[in-house]
Amino acid sequence: MDFQFASPWLLTLLLLVPAILWWQRRGNLRQRPAGLRFASLDAAQMSGRTWRMRLRPVQNILRMAALALLVLGLARPQSVQAREVIHGEGVDIALALDISGSMASLDFQPQNRLEAAKAVISDFVAERPYDQIGLVLFASNAFNQSPLTVDHNVLDRMLGQTKLATELGIEDGTAIGMGLANAANMVADADAKSKVVILLTDGVNNAGQIDPLTAADAAKTLGIKVYTIGMGKTGQVPVPAQDMFGREQIVMQESSLDEATLQGIADKTGGRYYRAEDIDGLRKIYDEINALEKSEIEIQTFASYQELAGWLLAPGLLLLLGELFLRQTLFRTIP
Repeated sequence: MDFQFASPWLLTLLLLVPAILWWQRRGNLRQRPAGLRFASLDAAQMSGRTWRMRLRPVQNILRMAALALLVLGLARPQSVQAREVIHGEGVDIALALDISGSMASLDFQPQNRLEAAKAVISDFVAERPYDQIGLVLFASNAFNQSPLTVDHNVLDRMLGQTKLATELGIEDGTAIGMGLANAANMVADADAKSKVVILLTDGVNNAGQIDPLTAADAAKTLGIKVYTIGMGKTGQVPVPAQDMFGREQIVMQESSLDEATLQGIADKTGGRYYRAEDIDGLRKIYDEINALEKSEIEIQTFASYQELAGWLLAPGLLLLLGELFLRQTLFRTIP
């Protein structure tokens, strides 16, 4: 539920409140005070300030409060409740993410490869609010981190909790075939016509019982399109490591990536293969996939408005009438 003013330009009239106060004060200072002649000052000194004199400023307070409420009421405050009706269907997407030890490489500064991938994937998910998206992680084996869901807050939280295999205490390795098979199984029974796997890795398949191209054949049979992303610079890259005394250090290691296999997976399933060597390139890849896989969604928005002006105009008029009554009775002045 949102709040708005139907005529917000009328709120500029609120500037009249301080302007009127200033004008009244200026007039009071310039006005010659009333006086009476006494043979002695004793009577005037004994009279003192009455309660009517002390309460006289209440008139101005009531008048200004009434004016402010009436201006707010004339601006027509409204509560707005919008309702979306969605027609069509989105795309079911399984994200397969490599968490092997090599994803700790620091060639995507200021982050390592895994943290850079998580940041870009999070932005990609945010761009697809009507799709079911799930998350599969793989190292020496594969497991589902999040099932297909449209609750992207939960998915984003699960993505944020994703860590390297070495940090999770699980066996290191790169089971690309297992990661692809798990992701394909995740979307295989989904209802959407368009089923997609986006697989990101920085290595070579060296673990698991399923060959990546065999998994690609299965995905093709199930009508699943696979986009593959190879992550990392070529050649020597900086990698954090520990020396024999347990101290952190940075060493240079060769970056290995099986691009032929990743290209073969994409070709078999009708997808595309991409290579990302920096975070800007990775963002462009996910942006392109986002543009290629459009959801067939039609959104109709209906809004209901509830007028709230009465809650301001009624007390404003009451305050104004109260001020007029006090001016003609308790605070009435005689010329």
